[in-house]
Amino acid sequence: MDTPPWRDRLRAEDALLEQLDDQAEKARRRRAQALKEGVQEYGSVYALAKHLDLSETAISNAVKKYTTE
Repeated sequence: MDTPPWRDRLRAEDALLEQLDDQAEKARRRRAQALKEGVQEYGSVYALAKHLDLSETAISNAVKKYTTE
């Protein structure tokens, strides 16, 4: 079995990385929406951060960056 030329392998890997970047972006947006809903449920970023053992800044930044409104 012959190995494809390096140029073909590079193109294939670049395409895969582009797909993965797109999927990661979509996951970040879904995660931020879930965090936003968690803030609404818990009543504050502080309460959600305490519950999840995350920083308030991380939650706030994710919600601001990846959700609209």
